[in-house]
Amino acid sequence: MASVVSWVSGSGVVQGVIIGAALAFLTAILIMNVVVRAITTTVNGWSSIRKCGQPGNGILVRAACAKALPVVNVFEEAAYWTTTRDGSGRKLNGRHQYVLKFPDGQLPPNDAFWSLTVTDVAGYMVNNPINRSSFDDRSNLAKNADGSIDVYLQHEAPTGHEQNWLPTPSGKFKLMLRAYLPGAAILNGTYRVPPVVEAQ
Repeated sequence: MASVVSWVSGSGVVQGVIIGAALAFLTAILIMNVVVRAITTTVNGWSSIRKCGQPGNGILVRAACAKALPVVNVFEEAAYWTTTRDGSGRKLNGRHQYVLKFPDGQLPPNDAFWSLTVTDVAGYMVNNPINRSSFDDRSNLAKNADGSIDVYLQHEAPTGHEQNWLPTPSGKFKLMLRAYLPGAAILNGTYRVPPVVEAQ
């Protein structure tokens, strides 16, 4: 066994294969990142990919979709938006307080349900004192006098607005908004998710 290890460690062929495989892997990652950027649409800081899951996609688009949104539905079945930045382009961080305001009647239109989820930047749920990681169409969100809905995104509870509080991690975080069986305004591109705004 020692002789085999010695041969492998001294073999230029084996080292070349290992280096070649590593370079091929890194090249594939770079190419997929370029493809993801090309097929991603970003509005108000929220990014979405409409092409994933379509039968006519080539191998590069399929690979890029698998990397960006594993096991994703076609856009006509489920629309996904993600963001790690506020409307001004700054990275979301639990050190700050944010508000996501949906004007009256502007929650994501759908024929099934919608949900808004907060995670760490890797996509994992984070423990919080009220065990709340998401809101959806069944959440009892308080409305403002004009019918709009403010979702409070911050690490500490917002005094007087706990009902609409979605706790964030203490550091960087990500938001995902999903609409299942999205409505016509989503499918034709006229619906815009509002920007996440830092609270004043």
